[in-house]
Amino acid sequence: MNRIVPLAILALGILAFATLLLVIAPAVQIGSEAPTPGLKPYTAQQLRGRDVYVSQGCVYCHSQQPRAVDQAPDSERGWGRASVASDYVYDSPHQLGTMRTGPDLLNVGARLPSRDWHLTHLYQPRAIFDWSIMPAYPYLFEHKPAPEPGDVVVNLSGAYAPAEGVIVAKPEALDLASYLQSLDRTFPAPADALRDDGYARPEESR
Repeated sequence: MNRIVPLAILALGILAFATLLLVIAPAVQIGSEAPTPGLKPYTAQQLRGRDVYVSQGCVYCHSQQPRAVDQAPDSERGWGRASVASDYVYDSPHQLGTMRTGPDLLNVGARLPSRDWHLTHLYQPRAIFDWSIMPAYPYLFEHKPAPEPGDVVVNLSGAYAPAEGVIVAKPEALDLASYLQSLDRTFPAPADALRDDGYARPEESR
């Protein structure tokens, strides 16, 4: 019984030290990062789209952290330069992800800037890639007999086009497409975030 108090104090001390070292110190360090030159804050629509991205669990299949060439061939895949800490200044919480069932999306707005493409892909990925295993999100869209003023009609053809009427994007789909279009970190990384060989420091690209 007499050992419980010292053990509890020791356990709390270890927990406090680990919290300081692994949570508080990194938060202070990253919190002082200035945005990468060229990085812009999200617009209100893009932030709403980011909320949709988070709510749909996109992070479970897509990462947002291209890695350096000595870690992975991400640049050869067309995913852009290795990411650095200052690329995520406006992201809270970040969507780094650990899975790549689908491609990395940190620069998808540069690779695929078309809103129409994203809307079609969100409504039915197989309408673009017949081999895609990505789930469809038809509940982000609405089937109407005819478009109304201000409606954004989704471009569909073949088996995925409705027999009658049109498929119209709901605000959630438009917001999500806007967020995806905003994902562009193709501008140069800060010089102090790079190693001597010009690649991102490993601790900032993981």
